[in-house]
Amino acid sequence: MNGLDPALISLFLLIALGAIVLSVFFTFVPVMLWISALASGVSIGIFTLVGMRLRRVVPSRIVNPLIKAHKAGLDVNANQLESHYLAGGNVDRVVDALIAAERANIDLKFERAAAIDLAGRDVLEAVQMSVNPSVIETPFVSAVARDGIELKVKARVTVRANIERLVGGAGEETIIARVGEGIVTSVGSSDTHKQVLENPDRISRTVLDKGLDSGTAFEILSIDIADVDVGRNIGANLQIEQAEADKQISQARAEERRAMAVAHEQEMKAKVQEMHAKVVEAEAEVPLAMSEALRGGNMGVMDYLNMKNLESDTEMRQSFGKQADTPKDRGPENK
Repeated sequence: MNGLDPALISLFLLIALGAIVLSVFFTFVPVMLWISALASGVSIGIFTLVGMRLRRVVPSRIVNPLIKAHKAGLDVNANQLESHYLAGGNVDRVVDALIAAERANIDLKFERAAAIDLAGRDVLEAVQMSVNPSVIETPFVSAVARDGIELKVKARVTVRANIERLVGGAGEETIIARVGEGIVTSVGSSDTHKQVLENPDRISRTVLDKGLDSGTAFEILSIDIADVDVGRNIGANLQIEQAEADKQISQARAEERRAMAVAHEQEMKAKVQEMHAKVVEAEAEVPLAMSEALRGGNMGVMDYLNMKNLESDTEMRQSFGKQADTPKDRGPENK
């Protein structure tokens, strides 16, 4: 009564130890997963599942896709799935893609599907796109016709995934870039923008004839022009800009010529002033020469007075001439 029975204590310890052992066993050994596989008709050993644990492979990531593949009639074994899992692939996605390809009658092997998955592409989406083509819409592509009018074109490209070229093939960005280049080439080769507006399907034909899907992971089925907008008159704008540039060049040259003319005028004025200074200097020497002539006896006083009278008479005649050139008021008829 004072203590528990040692036998009862031992029984409790054995039960606890058994529970721990069983818990560890069922945690390490996926018995229920093994039973599910056997019930689904998948032959896989219990030690194989234990080996997956030891290789740090989640058994459910291998067994569940293996069950799906077996039910779908695919020839896939656990070693293939485990190798793809250890390589970093998505096993469940690959199996779903193989099932979808089988249902769509598409020849897709496990090795090809695994390579596509390891290449970073969604193999299931690729199979679905092979069955149901996808539409890629390009942004507005600006192109200029020969008449200088800008056109903004948007296209819708219907593509289907090419399973054989998924590994190493270019993606949607390449398709969009090539279609844009084809649009620019087609519009640029048109004489007028009206030809493009009247027959937008000529862009589709020109682009399709270029084989734009070469080297890509897609097969282009059709190219449809969704929208065509008329933009700016690029040719007129370029002519206006050229005329403005020519105008500025002409103004600069005219300003250069004007500056040269002003400089030449100033130079002539300076020369006139220089010549005037020489005349004044020469006139200043006349009185000196006359006084020298008077002192030397080469010129008499009467000669000097006659010269002065001649100068006075000349000035008077010039004064009369100026008065005769001035118009006079002869009466109301001249008003």
